[in-house]
Amino acid sequence: MAKPLKYGWTGLLTVILFFFCSFSYGQTESTIHNNQDTEETESEGRFDANSVILEHVQDSHFWHFFSINGHPVSIALPVIIYIPQSGFSVFMSSKFHHGEKAYHGFRIMTEAYIEKYDLDKMSYFPGRIIPVNADGSPDFKTPIYDISLTKNVLQAILSLLILALIFIGVAKKYKRNPNKAPSGFQNAVEPIIIFIRDEVARAYLGEKADKYLPLLLTLFFFIWINSLLALIPGSTNVAGNLAFTGALALFSFIYILLSTNKHYWIHITWPPGIPIWVKPILVPVEILGIFTKPFALMIRLFANMLAGHMIILSIISMIFIFGGMLAAVGWGFSIVSVGFTIFMYFVELLVGLIQAFIFANLTALFIAQAFENGPHEEFEEEIVV
Repeated sequence: MAKPLKYGWTGLLTVILFFFCSFSYGQTESTIHNNQDTEETESEGRFDANSVILEHVQDSHFWHFFSINGHPVSIALPVIIYIPQSGFSVFMSSKFHHGEKAYHGFRIMTEAYIEKYDLDKMSYFPGRIIPVNADGSPDFKTPIYDISLTKNVLQAILSLLILALIFIGVAKKYKRNPNKAPSGFQNAVEPIIIFIRDEVARAYLGEKADKYLPLLLTLFFFIWINSLLALIPGSTNVAGNLAFTGALALFSFIYILLSTNKHYWIHITWPPGIPIWVKPILVPVEILGIFTKPFALMIRLFANMLAGHMIILSIISMIFIFGGMLAAVGWGFSIVSVGFTIFMYFVELLVGLIQAFIFANLTALFIAQAFENGPHEEFEEEIVV
């Protein structure tokens, strides 16, 4: 069964790469100018899969749901900008008219604006808010701090509210009836809590399991809830945002450092039982390992949650790509595309649960490694000249 699946996924990936890669043709300058108007005319009304996929996975100051006849249906979100010289500016993102106009000396970046002023696309990207001069040109001298409530921030707050409602409701039910068997939603949550307690917290942290159990449960449920909300049409993939996973990894990193003891730092700065000539090589590696652990947590969660959504969007986009070639082909491929999409939805349900467990599990492991080292008097230093 593995071979057909492998070949099937290989074929699907090949088709996706074929239709999404960029081709380069050797043309003379005159040919390019002659064909420019024709290419612009042909591109009008054509489905742009790249923009659709990137719009879904990127953060935004608008919560976009869908478009009707080219008109976006979205909710404008609050923009909060701080400038050291003048203070805060608070207004709704609708003032930008989807990037067409500036407001109060600010403008939201669009592809056309970036190309017009030939800006660096690594630093200036669509959706970023920048200060502008009176003529509309970028103001590179004024520093700003954008702390707006973007769609990722709002969905993360929504996930936090759901998490709080779940645990507060379950806790109140236990408090009212401490000796009564769990029932309803309480009965669904309890096995998961017990599993994290026994298989993650106690398995790695031993006697200190109860101390870190609130952290591990919060990380697990928060990631899992966000991954489930991301599968609802019109929502956003918060767990596929590098800032979100970086913030979670930062919290884990802080807990790891607060859990260390002197034996841990002795092991890092002067590893016992190691020849002296090896220690100058090993110590930098050990110090680097302090930072690679949270970095691995951040990248692992980000890559896994982002990849699944991009695959789903790519498969759906192929309906419109084939439909743009021939309507009958698009309708015919829609059956295959919908089938793969449903399959990927079930896979993403499993991936979200697994990634939440892995993040909590690795956090518990890294914390345990921070305090499990005991005294090193039993080690004899091997001196090699």
